[in-house]
Amino acid sequence: MVPEWHVGPVAVPVHSLFVGLGVATAMVVFMLEARRRGAVNDQSLVAVAGALVGGAIGMRLSGWARHLDFAANPALTRAWEYGSKSILGGLLGAYVGVLIAKRLGGYRGKTGDLFAPAVALGMAVGRIGCHLTEAPGRPTSLPWGVHAAATTPECPGCLTGQAMHPSFVYEIVFQLAAFAALMWLRPRITRPGELFVIYVAAYAVFRFFVEFTRANQTVWLDLTRPQWFLLPSLVVVGVRLWYGIRRGYYRFPTQRQEISA
Repeated sequence: MVPEWHVGPVAVPVHSLFVGLGVATAMVVFMLEARRRGAVNDQSLVAVAGALVGGAIGMRLSGWARHLDFAANPALTRAWEYGSKSILGGLLGAYVGVLIAKRLGGYRGKTGDLFAPAVALGMAVGRIGCHLTEAPGRPTSLPWGVHAAATTPECPGCLTGQAMHPSFVYEIVFQLAAFAALMWLRPRITRPGELFVIYVAAYAVFRFFVEFTRANQTVWLDLTRPQWFLLPSLVVVGVRLWYGIRRGYYRFPTQRQEISA
């Protein structure tokens, strides 16, 4: 696990580098998809700006409400400076940022179908930095288990040289598969915004179960904080998918045709 790469006298933080590359990748995919759908306009650019600002705030502050006893949580300024940089917090912040930006700009169009493939591919790139710099996961006897340096923070089994789940590799594979699936589905889903619903539902289910291989601390009933965050989210997206199925949103058209965003 190497937190920094050195290019001459310059130290490049690996995690931040891949986060930046992931954001850049997501922006490129978003703009290409918006251009393909004829949705490149001032309002869509405002939505991107809202996503970036909201995502940055959500990621930095996601470590604030870690305890039910709010007195045990750090001050907001400290959470901002030493935030946990949670992907889930960043996604939630980005979603809220888009909603606010669209409301302020008076934009009523659907942008979720543009964001879904962009987020999937951007996450795949960003998670490479996590794999290179963070504790991989819980100990495993599976043949593809990986080893990490004994100095890796919060790493169970590192001191004893145990093999561990490459949990971030699992997510990279999922995000790449999700991106491919979304590209396949985009001419087949006739209801604007449903690609985003499908992606969020798939990622919520995946993230809940992959947490069992992650090195995150369990807080209650052997579940981690992300899992407790995801439990109500799974109920919400489950109800939303059920509603979409009942309304016929996911019936493939007899003739494939591109739809506007």
